[in-house]
Amino acid sequence: MKDNPLKSDSLEFTLQVLRTMKIRDFHEEGLQTDVNLLHMEKGMVVIMRERARELVMQMTLEEKASLCSGENFWEMKGLERLGLEKIMVTDGPHGLRKQSGDPDHLGIHGSVPATCFPPACLSANSWNKKALYAIGKAMGEECVQEGVSVILGPGINIKRSPLCGRNFEYFSEDPLLAGECGTALVQGVQSQGVGTSVKHYAANSQEKTRLTSNSIIDERALREIYLTAFEMIVKEAKPWTLMCSYNKINGEYGCQNTYTLDKCLRKEWGFEGIVVTDWGAMDRRVDSLKAGLELEMPGPADYNDNEIVEAVKAGELSEEVLNDSVTKLVEMILKAQNTPKGKKYDVESHHKLARKVAGDSMVLLKNEDNILPLKKDKSYAVLGAFAKTPRYQGAGSSKINPHRIDNSLEAFDEAQITYEYAQGYALGKAGVDADLIKEACACAKGKDGVIVYAGLPDEYESEGFDRSNMNMPESHVALIEAVAEVNPNLIVVLMCGSPVLMPWNEKAKGILLAYLGGEAAGSACVDVLTGAVNPSGKLAETYPLSLEDTPAYLHFAHDEDNIEYRESILVGYRYYDWADKGVLYPFGHGMSYTSFSYDSMDLIWDDAKKSGLVRVKVTNTGAIKGKEIIQLYIGMKDSNIMRAPKELKGFVKVEIEPSQSQIVEIPLNERSFSYYDVSQSNWNIEEGTYQLYVAASSRDIRLTKEIKVSGKAVNKTWGYTPKDVIHNNILDVSREQFEKLYGGPLPIEEESTEINMNSKFGDVIKLEAGKAVFRPVLEQAENMLANDDDISRMVLAMMNDLPLRSLTMFAGGTLNKGQIQAIIDQINAGMED
Repeated sequence: MKDNPLKSDSLEFTLQVLRTMKIRDFHEEGLQTDVNLLHMEKGMVVIMRERARELVMQMTLEEKASLCSGENFWEMKGLERLGLEKIMVTDGPHGLRKQSGDPDHLGIHGSVPATCFPPACLSANSWNKKALYAIGKAMGEECVQEGVSVILGPGINIKRSPLCGRNFEYFSEDPLLAGECGTALVQGVQSQGVGTSVKHYAANSQEKTRLTSNSIIDERALREIYLTAFEMIVKEAKPWTLMCSYNKINGEYGCQNTYTLDKCLRKEWGFEGIVVTDWGAMDRRVDSLKAGLELEMPGPADYNDNEIVEAVKAGELSEEVLNDSVTKLVEMILKAQNTPKGKKYDVESHHKLARKVAGDSMVLLKNEDNILPLKKDKSYAVLGAFAKTPRYQGAGSSKINPHRIDNSLEAFDEAQITYEYAQGYALGKAGVDADLIKEACACAKGKDGVIVYAGLPDEYESEGFDRSNMNMPESHVALIEAVAEVNPNLIVVLMCGSPVLMPWNEKAKGILLAYLGGEAAGSACVDVLTGAVNPSGKLAETYPLSLEDTPAYLHFAHDEDNIEYRESILVGYRYYDWADKGVLYPFGHGMSYTSFSYDSMDLIWDDAKKSGLVRVKVTNTGAIKGKEIIQLYIGMKDSNIMRAPKELKGFVKVEIEPSQSQIVEIPLNERSFSYYDVSQSNWNIEEGTYQLYVAASSRDIRLTKEIKVSGKAVNKTWGYTPKDVIHNNILDVSREQFEKLYGGPLPIEEESTEINMNSKFGDVIKLEAGKAVFRPVLEQAENMLANDDDISRMVLAMMNDLPLRSLTMFAGGTLNKGQIQAIIDQINAGMED
């Protein structure tokens, strides 16, 4: 192996200074860096980029093309003669999932032990950027020990519907909250010299047909809802990589979508990192390079590498485009080579961090009669298998192999809580067990309180498929309702990755929403239940009263490939407020064991500079120390465009001693009042009067002020009204109405009558000709995935929707694109016969 190609003494000095000073470390004032050191870092980047260009100029055309795809499932290629090493990437996003031993071609085998931090579905409820940064920093430390250069995450797709099977990996229904959480996590990881891959770019809000579906979204909704979080992270955190989604966006696959990759990401946001495919997401290789996608994963992808070479030789692809792409790849390799590997992390401190963040994020939904916190002089029944075997993370490619898993029973013992345990239900999809419920009811009788652990088992939500309803397992609901009949002092602890229906809500005096808490979920629950931690989490998504109430109800996760986002900008609380719908628990809701008053609100605004802040005085009026999340929403009642009544524009989380007050500030800028003006292809401010709401939740407004903001005079623009699009209490936008909002005919993809590269495997094997050709593949998949585990279920669910071009990923290099095309030709010929 050649020496590290970064030989410049000045560069080495700069790197050493930057490492010593830890310029990316968190400061109390926020995620900031010293100006002088920032200049040094920029200088380092310039030097590194210049060195990368020099190396690219020394490469042959074939070498350049080869770097545009992976070495194998988890490694990028190096180039030994120029001192470029292979670098490793691994799954995240809430911990390190590095495969142990040699990587297999599917990436589904065991992984090394790592800390399982709370997944995004929980950590987002902390609304705590310091906590997210700390998790990211710790994940970066684990990557350093394991020699991992890039961790694949965070996932920041918008929670369009509670049914998305992968919602546990995503932060929020709100783009600003998702962007703030993602920015902090990325900055934390990259502070350790480890890269991130922000995913899935873009508009990947469902698992059903995600490999081939066409997300049809009007441009304003795309910009304001689905791209904003990515934009924030790119501008503020400068991630090393972004991962494109499998799906099409308005008719073009994410891997080669010039609107999202070139216009938005590169030209407008100034992204300087690399774009990588999701695994197996490549469609047309040369077009993807032109659009701005550098790296195809997994490898090997020799066929596509050769396509690049031939395209350059034929003049179809400019070699300058290739050089620019490879320069970015080499620059990232150089950065990765500069990160020292092997430094050991402290397993125990990472576990304590996971427990702390989980406790900081759990949401106390309900606390009638102050039934919580638990009392040491009372007796309790603890019911439900999740108390002993917690549901602590999601299923699929994000599944971490934790060092340890805390359970609540052991934590109750440590907290000296007097309790008796009964299982209540069997784990998994088992039905109601009358004997287990009878035993649980006997346990609950006569106790001072009952704590039921319930929620969603692994089998109910996973990467690869979506839920069909919001119901909890019948066995869990039956347990809660039976126990409520014998003891009214009922507390429910919910472990789930996404909202569920709660037909038993009125029967419970206390509800603690634990979501999926990571490896310390069990102990963190007890911390909150006992008052060792004062709950301070607030909902990052709305809990609706019914599935039919959700805005995407009629257009989510059906079998069709064209997914019409007819609700437009009316996602989550924006829709519920606009439609004036009741909800079970609103966005931003969360209770504490203390109380807070919002005493005053001051508004400072420089209209010329479009800059200002909202200053709020908050007092802890209770008896114990607690944390409060102050939320700022902005609306415009007299707008001439379709708007939600209010949108989250800022927030701050503070800890306040009892009887003490704090003054907090939430900044305002031009984007605080902007909407995406499709007619101008730009962000604009509609001039007029805006309402600013300081709130404890989206439905708990504490203080209000109005402000006049200068901007553009906007004529009355057509948009939905509740009267026109809500029928039988369901949002039911017609195709004609959506086309009018979209601005023309929808980019509907018509189904091909012939088999092609993007035909779905499940459709092809229904044909006799397809079944005959692919029988060996089916047999191999069935044998390989015979185990009934999470990954097997995920892959089997994906198989039906898998485009034929992605079979190369499953073949591990034994089947290339040319061979697949030959098979397709054979099937089409068989159909003609």
